[in-house]
Amino acid sequence: METRVLGKSDLKVSTVCFGAWPIGGGMGNVDLKQAVGTIQAAVDLGITFIDTAEGYQTSESVLGQALKGRRDSVILASKLSGPDHSEKHIYEAIENSLSALNVEYIDLYQLHTPQPKWPIQNTMEILMALKDQGKIRHIGLSNFTSDQTQEAMEFGTIISSQPRYNLLFRQEDLTLEFCRQNEIGIIPHSVLAKGLLGGSYKPGHIFANDDERRLFNFFQGAMFETIYEVTQQLEKWAKSQGRDLIQLAIAWVLANSAVTSAIVGMKSVAQVENAVKATTWKLTSRDLSEVETIIGNLRPEWVKDQTSEDIPYKFGTY
Repeated sequence: METRVLGKSDLKVSTVCFGAWPIGGGMGNVDLKQAVGTIQAAVDLGITFIDTAEGYQTSESVLGQALKGRRDSVILASKLSGPDHSEKHIYEAIENSLSALNVEYIDLYQLHTPQPKWPIQNTMEILMALKDQGKIRHIGLSNFTSDQTQEAMEFGTIISSQPRYNLLFRQEDLTLEFCRQNEIGIIPHSVLAKGLLGGSYKPGHIFANDDERRLFNFFQGAMFETIYEVTQQLEKWAKSQGRDLIQLAIAWVLANSAVTSAIVGMKSVAQVENAVKATTWKLTSRDLSEVETIIGNLRPEWVKDQTSEDIPYKFGTY
């Protein structure tokens, strides 16, 4: 699989990043053997960039088991998820993540969401100290606006940003362009829009109690119905190209030259294999134009404001 350099760093990452929210239980319980097998299959097929977080239930410990003896084969990214950015909590969080992942350092440690209660200068100083101690190699941000990113950059080097960016929901106005101009690697999350772009769910679907998507507004009511109609048309177009909707969603994100790697949540070997196939699909300008025509003017009705504060979920970012 193709690799790209992440921002101004020495990290060469695969163009698809393994999103570990699903295998941690975000979409419901996943058998441990299946989760481990999925992770190992991803690495074997060239997906050597893995993103997790302290807030993704069991994902870090599952990764720790799956990657025994394979640490040097992957680039590991994790995130500080909770609202507590005190020095005490950050040090506890990093030690917990290192222990669960069974590693001595994390390649990319990210702030999951902005926390205005805690001055970003203090938070960055703590992260820079962890970097000096060798516990993290690089610092990244998730769900930060361009202004918030600019502020964080005043107190340390930021190499990456995770905006929500997919065919349906696009935090692309200022954030992507700001990152492009400042050579910050972009690793979009929610590439499959939590499964909306998977083609498996119809309006009226009832999610299990252990599936966090039961709380998401875009899986409910008129919004879900509208989105479903459009995704069905996108699926039809993708099939006319000998592909499927999932491959289209991934290929569309990677078609943006500002994007370094697309984070895709996977919890089975079949899903891994399909994601790998998506990287071989290079959408042309005509393809992109046809896709936009299908979406038409409906998308602005789904999301009136693309700021991270409006994302209707807590920590899941796939």
